[in-house]
Amino acid sequence: MESRATICKLEPEPNQGQVKMPKMRPRQRSLESGHLFCFGLGFSALTLAERLLAQGWRVSGTCRSAEKQRALQARGIEAHLFDRDRPVTALGAKLIGVTDLLASVPPDDRGDPVIDAHGGEIAKASHLAWIGYLSTTGVYGDCDGAWVDETSPMRPSGARGLKRLKAEQAWLALPKPAHLFRLAGIYGPGSSALDSVRDGRARRVVKAGQVFSRIHVADIASVLAASMARPNAGTAYNVCDDDPAPPADVVTYACELLGVAPPPVVDYEHADLSPMARSFYDDNKRVRNDRIKDELGFSLAFPDYRVGLKSLFDAGF
Repeated sequence: MESRATICKLEPEPNQGQVKMPKMRPRQRSLESGHLFCFGLGFSALTLAERLLAQGWRVSGTCRSAEKQRALQARGIEAHLFDRDRPVTALGAKLIGVTDLLASVPPDDRGDPVIDAHGGEIAKASHLAWIGYLSTTGVYGDCDGAWVDETSPMRPSGARGLKRLKAEQAWLALPKPAHLFRLAGIYGPGSSALDSVRDGRARRVVKAGQVFSRIHVADIASVLAASMARPNAGTAYNVCDDDPAPPADVVTYACELLGVAPPPVVDYEHADLSPMARSFYDDNKRVRNDRIKDELGFSLAFPDYRVGLKSLFDAGF
């Protein structure tokens, strides 16, 4: 791994909102029981939800389709339909008894759908012990491969990153500010380089010096639980593993595990990529994760993509 001596440190924009800079580990809270409400029961939120259900917690939340609503209810999760044009009916009453609230709904062109539809009701729920918002490391923008941490300025290089930054500001503006979790590229069971290789979708696109940070979905759930146990409202956390790496290396290792020949290397300049796929290469940075370790006492179960992919392979994923 390269030295961390070079950190992307520029002058911050004056209107970015204030993120708390923790100096010591917060007091611990018991997680023996509770009620989690999740706006957006997707891959990451559902991984946390299932872990808490197994511990005896009550879990409720939202999804966008009646089909998924039925599937969630079959798993013991009280699910409500929600999108920007379909708010949750009487949310304030549904939040009575809720101890923790997590939002994983991405922003759209008009802003953050959850804050826009229900920010007032969430603000009035002063009994909440913890509020979390799932953001992305895209808020830092491009640092030409340098290391970034939570004190680095946020200069998103594209529209998606700017939307995330504005959403973070909205969640920080609550009377009890949310905890921000800036997630790297997520992988896990059913969604990893192993699956893209098996499906014939894997490509080894190479752009000189380009690296990406990643995080196993199980480690995301563990970080969220660790933060719930040590609430520190308004704090931002980078959630990533210890080894930012070129994407082609990940595909090559997945092929080694599966015993197949890797796809040919394609130069980025000549790769046939969609505008969305190409936009991911606009940002190049290495993301530091010291805060989740120092403040939350967290240890990664999957500190790099090799450990993570090998674990998935061994488990049959």
